[in-house]
Amino acid sequence: MHTAPELILANGTVHTPNGPELVDVAVRDGKIIGLGSWPADAARRIDCTGLDVLPGVIDSQVHFREPGLEHKEDLESGSRAAVMGGVTAVFEMPNTTPNTDSSDRVLDKLQRAHHRMWCDHAFYVGATSANAAELAELERLPGTAGVKIFMGASTGNLLVAEDEALARVLASGVRRVAIHAEDEARMQARLGHRVEGDASSHPVWRDDESAMLATQRILRLARAARRPIHILHITTPAELEVIAQNRDIATCEVTPQHLTLAGEDAYPRLGTYAQMNPPIRSAAHRNGLWHWLRQGVPDVLGSDHAPHTIEEKAKIYPASPSGMPGVQTLLPLMLDHVAKGHLTLARLIDLTSAGVQRVFGLQSKGRIAVGYDADFSVVDLKGRFAIEESWLESRCGWSPFTGMELEGRVIGTIIRGNTAMWEGQLANAAVGEPLRFAGALAG
Repeated sequence: MHTAPELILANGTVHTPNGPELVDVAVRDGKIIGLGSWPADAARRIDCTGLDVLPGVIDSQVHFREPGLEHKEDLESGSRAAVMGGVTAVFEMPNTTPNTDSSDRVLDKLQRAHHRMWCDHAFYVGATSANAAELAELERLPGTAGVKIFMGASTGNLLVAEDEALARVLASGVRRVAIHAEDEARMQARLGHRVEGDASSHPVWRDDESAMLATQRILRLARAARRPIHILHITTPAELEVIAQNRDIATCEVTPQHLTLAGEDAYPRLGTYAQMNPPIRSAAHRNGLWHWLRQGVPDVLGSDHAPHTIEEKAKIYPASPSGMPGVQTLLPLMLDHVAKGHLTLARLIDLTSAGVQRVFGLQSKGRIAVGYDADFSVVDLKGRFAIEESWLESRCGWSPFTGMELEGRVIGTIIRGNTAMWEGQLANAAVGEPLRFAGALAG
């Protein structure tokens, strides 16, 4: 005898561990309680006829800029953009002001997020030379996604560049460590390759070798420390080939930006708006990333949502900051790639839900199955829409993809049974809660 559901998602194509199925999904107390045919006795019933119900999309790399940089973004506006784009949960990065590098600062972010963030959330702890010994405890804090290392300087002042300091960080703790892999020494030596006023010189300065050197170094150090690592925003096919040979210790991420944009078009058209770290590279690099994605090497897809204001991006290169928004466009862009035959919908689901759960030990998330959280990204695979500034919720107010016509439209975002967004309309209140991980303390 079934417990009466509070919510039924009816008549949709539901993407379960068995594959796509025409079944109803029954929800109670924020959890999935059954898949199949249900009588119309729920307090709420959402008709999903003609729609696909995906496991809730998780964006495991965003920068929401709070505290200290709220003129660019904050936890409320960034998470609002997330749910508008079908994202049910995010991992937020530590390069804020001050850095998220202590238990007090993790707690501060969790308190700031309470009843303000629209999606579920976790916060990374930033590694520094000063806090290396404390990281084993910090990574176990409730609501903590793990430890993040910046091997190359990016936005903010978190930097751990030397092998000795990196080894101390890797020796402290057991959870998978997220890595921004660019070699600081090489980039410092190549500063002269930047051309004032020419953003296309950005990937010349931060070249393939700066990425490969850092990736090879961190793989060597991780193996010596017997510590699993996760290398973020891979931009070169050569790195993916190396990571494929080190799967026992390394997982990795690619971004929609690097899978969509190519430098030959992006820099002349967008200028500094195409500037990010690691850089947008050539069409040949982009095609190489797709090759390795089809080989199954990238584990997850992250947006690296890193907004700056229009005024900041308008500065003359290289005074302009690196980074672009992306959390709201992650799923729409990738649905369009599915429509174009670049990847299957099953592969996209793995990159955005099951893969994130597998890599990070995320609890109760990542699949549509009984006992899991009732998180769903509901989409119309045949729906068409254009990315327009009026649709964007990020405080920065722009996107490198504005004007793109896409096939595949996000209809709804449901988080633990709560409808956070449906047909472009936000709910009345934010419902985000901290995420839970196998390697963190219960809380």
